[in-house]
Amino acid sequence: MSQNEEKNTLSQVDEIITPEWIIPVSRNGKRNLQALTKHSIAINKHKIVAISPTSQLLEQYSTTQHVQLPGQALIPGFVNSHTHAAMSLFKGLSDDLPLMMWLENHIWPAEKKWVDNSFCSDGVTLAVAEMLLSGTTCFNDMYFQPNMTAKVAQKLGMRATIGMLVFDFPSVWGTGWEDYLKKGLNLRDDYKHSELLSFAFAPHAPYTVSDEALGKIATLSNELSIPVHMHIHETAHEIKESLSKYGKRPLKRLQELELVNPNLIAVHMTQLQRNEIETVANHGVSVVHCPQSNMKLASGISPVQELLTANINVALGTDGNASNNDLNMFSEMKTASLLSKVYTGSAQASSAEDMLYAATMGGAKALGIDETCGSIEIGKAADLTSINLNTIQAQPLYDPVSQIVYTAGREQVTHVWVNGRLQVEDGKLTQLDEQKLISMATSWRDKIQNSRANA
Repeated sequence: MSQNEEKNTLSQVDEIITPEWIIPVSRNGKRNLQALTKHSIAINKHKIVAISPTSQLLEQYSTTQHVQLPGQALIPGFVNSHTHAAMSLFKGLSDDLPLMMWLENHIWPAEKKWVDNSFCSDGVTLAVAEMLLSGTTCFNDMYFQPNMTAKVAQKLGMRATIGMLVFDFPSVWGTGWEDYLKKGLNLRDDYKHSELLSFAFAPHAPYTVSDEALGKIATLSNELSIPVHMHIHETAHEIKESLSKYGKRPLKRLQELELVNPNLIAVHMTQLQRNEIETVANHGVSVVHCPQSNMKLASGISPVQELLTANINVALGTDGNASNNDLNMFSEMKTASLLSKVYTGSAQASSAEDMLYAATMGGAKALGIDETCGSIEIGKAADLTSINLNTIQAQPLYDPVSQIVYTAGREQVTHVWVNGRLQVEDGKLTQLDEQKLISMATSWRDKIQNSRANA
């Protein structure tokens, strides 16, 4: 048989990727962070169809796109489990302030003046570009104008969970909680056939949403199997206000409203008592840890190792660019691990493997999309990030997982695929013009800065 005839007998696939290491993160529902060497993956029609030793895989599959990545680790794309993407245009607007002063005196007034469809479209585009360049392939968003977040994510080919925002008070997006819910559910219907977009109810926080609204969300969440994404127990001030107004802590109030269940994505959770950790564990709640934002706003420290010990699913998020001030999951992993070690007094707390899992599969589980992404497994979407570990800062290398969490940075991301589509190649965006994005961001800065100066 000639070589051409032999090639024709092979199964044709869209792409084959051959890195130095493949780190699956999970396999058949169990953690698996053991790096595979001399392996390749085959991608066809957006999905991973094979993971095998390279020699075997090349005997079974052929492709016109064979990407060889020596010295690089292939991991599942990061899942940034809590963002306010459009707030990228407020990055650095008001820093070094406590949460409520920052919100009430600076962010909320700026949002009232500037937030509209145009602002959110540009802000989300800027955020998606930053996330892709940082190896993130999915984000879980909560912000005004979710219609624009959905539109931009779909157009750019970015996976996202779109928050159906709910407040009691009116805003540019809705007149009251019933209007917010109606618009959110209509938006969900608009994208019901999307491979990239999923939806979550996003009541902002216990202190901005009433019992009536939260009760309705609990009912809808249960009936439609939709997650609920919410800031909970973010600050000591929040706890104090809840005790004063309701005579109970926020988590207890949410439990009485039947929101504490596996659909709940509880963001921050820096103020937790031991019995509350038990409640979260017993009810299957996922917790999103945002260490850098919590540190910057001095909100507190989430007891991550205690959560992990209680078998609670932990995910990682950056929060918004205005309170972090980046969308960099590498720095969140390292910060989360080191902060946990200091908090517990144990160097074994929140290991590198724990944090890489939280930044990928933990996020996918929290969003209810772990059958689609979060790990490198046959049948899952090809949401992948390649990290160059053949660098001065990464050498010598004994353990690629440790190196990714403790020494690597987003500048080492070379290739990113979302749903099988190459979004970053050799460290450059494949479909967005970086200089145009910078010019757009500068234009917004000038408008916002001039307005503040003339106020």
